[in-house]
Amino acid sequence: MIAFFGPRDARGPSPTWEDFTAPPAWCGGPSSSFPSAVAYRRHEAEWIATVFRPNVSGVSDLDRTWATIERSRLVIFRSCEELDPGAPSFPDDDDKPEERPEVLRWLDDQPPKSVIYVALGSEAPLTAHNLRELALGLDQAGVQFLWAFRKPAGMCAPDADVDTLLPAGFTERAVASGRGLVRTGWVPQTLVLAHAAVGAFLTHCGWGSTVECLAFGHPMVMLPFVVDQPLIARTMAMRGIGVEVERDDMDGSFRREAVAAAVRRVMVEEEGKVFASNVAKLKEVLADQQRQDGYVDTLVECLRRYKDSTDFSEQSMC
Repeated sequence: MIAFFGPRDARGPSPTWEDFTAPPAWCGGPSSSFPSAVAYRRHEAEWIATVFRPNVSGVSDLDRTWATIERSRLVIFRSCEELDPGAPSFPDDDDKPEERPEVLRWLDDQPPKSVIYVALGSEAPLTAHNLRELALGLDQAGVQFLWAFRKPAGMCAPDADVDTLLPAGFTERAVASGRGLVRTGWVPQTLVLAHAAVGAFLTHCGWGSTVECLAFGHPMVMLPFVVDQPLIARTMAMRGIGVEVERDDMDGSFRREAVAAAVRRVMVEEEGKVFASNVAKLKEVLADQQRQDGYVDTLVECLRRYKDSTDFSEQSMC
């Protein structure tokens, strides 16, 4: 995201939403050394443009970021050539059956690769209409699902019941038919993603969730909302490991039919085999311990070099 925004003076003092709907010249644009179509859509760009404007403190969020970078001698970004692999915590295979969470016991009864795991976190700015269309889209898709449901922040009272936020009878129908489980509260995400019954992940493309999804080799159905999530989703789509839910470019709304179509493309249709094959190849790269150790060694050498350097006017990034 920082690369997409560019240096402080790159976009002028008051960029508009139009400035973010195409790749910048230095990051995939016509004069860039590498091609890229990664950019924001209008409903996303309108929100992004606000981070360039002063907030109640009189300073914009981006000014704070730029100031931090400019005052640092060395800036380290966690990254790698293939894709930021991260270091997700892998599950403990020694769990006793009686201690297994309900969601894992439910998954134990499902066929391999038959369930799509749904998790959008608690910060996604979902509306009541979004929740309704997402729920009905999962219903219409006709595949089994596990929904780690978090009440959207600021949308409802803390004690609001999940049944008041979803279509009437949705959770009961899902359980009665055996096709789905809506779980509120904490869900052991890495254990869920590691389970053999899970075949795909419907995600907001937060970086942590994206890293975990790729580490466990699941194709993605993507529903991004804010900050870097849209750029991550575009990048994953370009890599051929999933699809975005089709949305209105103006307001970001989506319909149940679009949710169902995206889920079925990944989970049911022939195209899903291509997504699964692509993500399996990327999983192998991310699991290459020698390669990852090499990145750490390079970082350590970079730190040593700058520790011993006497030129404190030089700024670099590793």
